Amino acid sequence: MGITADILVGLLDEHGPALLLYARQWCDAPEDVLQEAVLQLMRQPAAPDNLTGWMYRAVRNLALNASRGSRRRARREAEAACRHEPWFAPSEDDRLDAAAATEALAELPIEQRETIVARLWGGLSFDEISRLSGSSTSTVHRWYHQGLAALRERLGATWQENKTGTTN
Repeated sequence: MGITADILVGLLDEHGPALLLYARQWCDAPEDVLQEAVLQLMRQPAAPDNLTGWMYRAVRNLALNASRGSRRRARREAEAACRHEPWFAPSEDDRLDAAAATEALAELPIEQRETIVARLWGGLSFDEISRLSGSSTSTVHRWYHQGLAALRERLGATWQENKTGTTN
């Protein structure tokens, strides 16, 4: 059975923002990457067994390809400047400083960042992330915990300050 409009709408409603965040790790045009992944999905003769996993794999591959293309263009064009949008949308009731969180997440090694984004925002299991990244489940689990520990360390003072409303 092919991909129906209801399946596509449900997928994008549930996973669209997380897929954009996931693609943003590698490229500066995550919306284009997601759109191309959706087009590829629609061209599939039958719905993949694991639709969410398939979308993450497609977004990852397309984002990596887009990133390589950007690097090639940047080498050819002297004034190629990249502006990345923030990964988090700040809100007034946030206890976490969006700018500090974005900066801390961007400083993580790509493996840890990819794992955290896929797990927390994408809702993927460690097994799904291991298949996506081509690494063992135990390695992915280690990346996740190391990344969270690094984020806690980097955001500790800021997070505590925002959480309690006072400085430590």
